[in-house]
Amino acid sequence: MATLRFEALKKAFQKTPIQNDYPEKKSNLFGKNVFGLETMRQYLTNDALKSVKSAIEKGTKITRSEADQIATSLKDWALSKGATHYTHWFQPLTGATAEKHDAFFDLTLDGIAIEKFEGSQLVQQEPDASSFPNGGIRNTFEARGYTAWDPTSPAFIYGTTLCIPTVFVSYTGEALDYKTPLLRALQSVDQAATGVAKYFDKNVTKVISTLGWEQEYFLVDKDLALSRPDIMLAGRTLLGHSPAKGQQLDDHYFGSIPSRALAFMRELEEESMLLGIPVKTRHNEVAPNQFELAPIFEEANLAVDHNSLLMDIMGKIASKHSFKILLHEKPFKGINGSGKHNNWSLSTDTGVNLLSPGKTPMSNLQFLTFFVNTIKAVQDNEELLRATIASAGNDHRLGANEAPPAIISVFIGQQLSKVLSNLENVSKGKLSPKEKTDLKLNVVGKIPEILLDNTDRNRTSPFAFTGNKFEFRAVGSSANCANPMTVLNTIVAKQLIDFKKEVDSLVKTKKLKKDDAIFNVIREYIKSSKKILFEGDGYSDDWEKEAKKRGLSNNRKTPEALKAKVSKKNIALFESMGVMNAVESQARYEIELEEYLMRIQIEGRVLGDIARNHVIPTAVRYQNTLIENVKGLKDIYDKDYKKHASEQMELIENISDHIANINRGVTDMVNARKKANSIKNIEQKAQSYCYDVRPLFEEIRYHCDKLELLVDDEIWSLTKYRELLFMR
Repeated sequence: MATLRFEALKKAFQKTPIQNDYPEKKSNLFGKNVFGLETMRQYLTNDALKSVKSAIEKGTKITRSEADQIATSLKDWALSKGATHYTHWFQPLTGATAEKHDAFFDLTLDGIAIEKFEGSQLVQQEPDASSFPNGGIRNTFEARGYTAWDPTSPAFIYGTTLCIPTVFVSYTGEALDYKTPLLRALQSVDQAATGVAKYFDKNVTKVISTLGWEQEYFLVDKDLALSRPDIMLAGRTLLGHSPAKGQQLDDHYFGSIPSRALAFMRELEEESMLLGIPVKTRHNEVAPNQFELAPIFEEANLAVDHNSLLMDIMGKIASKHSFKILLHEKPFKGINGSGKHNNWSLSTDTGVNLLSPGKTPMSNLQFLTFFVNTIKAVQDNEELLRATIASAGNDHRLGANEAPPAIISVFIGQQLSKVLSNLENVSKGKLSPKEKTDLKLNVVGKIPEILLDNTDRNRTSPFAFTGNKFEFRAVGSSANCANPMTVLNTIVAKQLIDFKKEVDSLVKTKKLKKDDAIFNVIREYIKSSKKILFEGDGYSDDWEKEAKKRGLSNNRKTPEALKAKVSKKNIALFESMGVMNAVESQARYEIELEEYLMRIQIEGRVLGDIARNHVIPTAVRYQNTLIENVKGLKDIYDKDYKKHASEQMELIENISDHIANINRGVTDMVNARKKANSIKNIEQKAQSYCYDVRPLFEEIRYHCDKLELLVDDEIWSLTKYRELLFMR
């Protein structure tokens, strides 16, 4: 087995970057393989174009005749780009994307071959849904599911396939995907935010939730990855001793990008541009072989689609460049893991970012309204927000002195904290002329100046305000952004609805002017939301104690965190907002619990296999070499041999101890898995995997890693960290 490792190292060392020519201007590539508005203008009739635009902007339905015309145009465009097949591209609850390809090819009744694609095929398909997670929504034998076209996300061509973004629902109408609840949440926040935005600008007719994600990832040489069963099957290393040099010197962060990685990035950017993904930023991250890619902000639904698509094409392009891409939140022990920061904001159809201050007191009052309401929404739903980032992989990161803790808090900076403090001290009821002047000119009017000097980010905060947006930093790198975005937009929508009711009530019953009513409600929200605000070190033990005093949740593990999704309060929240019914909420809870325990089950099986079939045999082989050495010394020195063989004998004994501990640990782990597998209740089963099975991994790993340091490097079969993490 050692030859596999050294052959992989030899191949990795000999690899050179793939040389490709790329156009200088990215703008020349952008959207070439997307059926966007510019392309639609060339292929659609005016009526069909108006129908699509109305569906995108207002959610109106597209008629069958219009769908037929759009389908014909889509087919003609796709064929002109070399496409041979089409697919309904969707995002089931597996966390990956899904597609079933059908050829445009068809036969007429008289056997003539034609290319065919009609409106019925565009609008809806019926894939076999029996093998997708459903959380008990339907029986296994009820295989029917439907994909339905989402016109708000444009069709695109990937390879030779026309991909049509769709929702995925069961025969009875329940959502079986991430997109459907997200679209419902976006509609809710649009309606709620538009109602509040009209306080400040009557011309606002639509509010758009925007998202800018930052995707972190690791690149590992493909041949080296193939020599590691844990990387290939679990997406992370389950054992391996830390290298002498890791990230201690901070020399990788923002450093010169390695040539092979840069060649990969350039092709990834080219493909992304062709698919309309507006990637803009690339750089080295903190850990060796860790990188980040970030796009320009987009409407949230489109941004989620683009991130899901990107994660798919990253793997394909990485393979072309002889890399294995790792999106696991913690692929290597002892160095930073990967996240996916979700930068969220709200923008109006008049071009205003509602979380960005303006030049007038009124525009700043608008900013404060949406700013404070978002904080209040997080305050009242922090446990639910924590549940959206819960996963087996993310459990390794959260609170591990490299990522935000499992405690949700909001960072806004000292200057904005002072602004809120000033607002809190405003007297209740009608404002005096002096108070209005002081407040508007001295506090509200100065907000842009304050923010200019308040650009620092608290990297320990899971939810931080960064100038004109909130950055949800705790999202895991492999996650589908739809999960946190669905919840964030839902809770903000609910909060804005409650806010408008309170303001309107004060105007009607207390005869307050609109500005006075807004100030009064905001002031009360500031008072009631104080406990969620935290400016200090989120990694510290002191904050954990302080958070407990404040009554904030600290759900460290996924089984604990996910319970919030099915609390009576949150099921009622989703139902009242029309985002998910009780069946859909319960199904997602069960699906995520099952995924959690399945991932740990897989890791346990892989670890046991590596420990017993790789580590122990290699250690025994080396131990046999030492025994032969001791025998040879005995032949030479006879009775005096112990004096010359003491180190070898101690090494033999240490190896035996580690082998025994590994074997015992694997046996205990297998027994713990068997016990967990016998549990019928999904909650109890997940908890058993969390608290009984997973802790045994570390004990096994400890002894395997010790053997890595003891055994001859020439025969160690597994590629080591020092080889995986440092490319030329």
